[in-house]
Amino acid sequence: MVIGATGQIGRLAVSALARDDWEVTAVSRGGGRDEDWPEEVRVARADRADDTALAAVIGDGCDVLVDMVAYGTEHARQLTSLAGHVGSAVVISSLSVYEDDRGRNFDTQDEPDGFPEYPVPITEEQRTIRPGDTSYSTRKAALEHDLLAAGDRLPTTLLRAGAIHGPHCRTPRELYFVKRNLDGRTQRILAFGGESRFHPASVHNIAELIRLAAARPGSRVLNAVDPQAPTVAEIAGAIDAVMGVETESVLVDGGPPAPTVGDTPWTVPVPVICSMSAAERELGYRPVVRYAETLPDTVAWIERQLAGRDWREAYPRMFQTYGDLFDYAAEDAWLEA
Repeated sequence: MVIGATGQIGRLAVSALARDDWEVTAVSRGGGRDEDWPEEVRVARADRADDTALAAVIGDGCDVLVDMVAYGTEHARQLTSLAGHVGSAVVISSLSVYEDDRGRNFDTQDEPDGFPEYPVPITEEQRTIRPGDTSYSTRKAALEHDLLAAGDRLPTTLLRAGAIHGPHCRTPRELYFVKRNLDGRTQRILAFGGESRFHPASVHNIAELIRLAAARPGSRVLNAVDPQAPTVAEIAGAIDAVMGVETESVLVDGGPPAPTVGDTPWTVPVPVICSMSAAERELGYRPVVRYAETLPDTVAWIERQLAGRDWREAYPRMFQTYGDLFDYAAEDAWLEA
């Protein structure tokens, strides 16, 4: 059973599990069906916040419950309450739960000297933020803590995803360069010399991890990222190649030179790169795609979503998360100065 089946990861996870001969029930609030799913995939409508509705969908039980959208102690309680009806679980978490050895994390990144300095690469043994209910990161940490504590009743594989990319994303970082190219911007300003690395995670690779974890139940935490972590300048160049345009990167030493200039959704002062050794060891995982291989589908999806629409209408959560990503007036003023 897949909760959040019509979301970005869920669509591919359902297909991967069905190809592995699982009898899959795809659960979503709308009860929709993806056109690429095999006909034998069942669909069900339920709001995961409704305990009664979710329990009714599970009915007599399922061998594996895959949850794309859980976070916080409430969702952990909800899942563990189903332990008698569920054989094991696979749950999506986030690498944002990590903090460095000085207690710095993504929640402190905007404070002076607050950005974490992680080891390269980050392994699953790295310390994590204290569980709580104050932020996305603390709630993901709380989810992990509670599910791991209940591992004897509900074996759960937690997948710490990086910067997720692919079609159907509501916050696609690639929008930053796709829209600039569509708007005919010939220059882009990149802080930290364009060398920022924030590890991406393809929906295809995450779906493969879900497929493998479903067949190998256990109580564990695993990173979920692509085999490579390209620099932000390399990402920009790869998107240019897909769109058939030529642009110039204006590289800036140090941080963004102005509040809305040079700061991309991948921009970090130090690399955030994760190891996949544990997944390889425990699940026999091998990546199925690399970043650039999936870009044509991602770019085409973003272009379709933008067609005839303001980007803030097409991607309201991007605006809420990152603010004004396209302050061309400020960029032009800085370039002229």
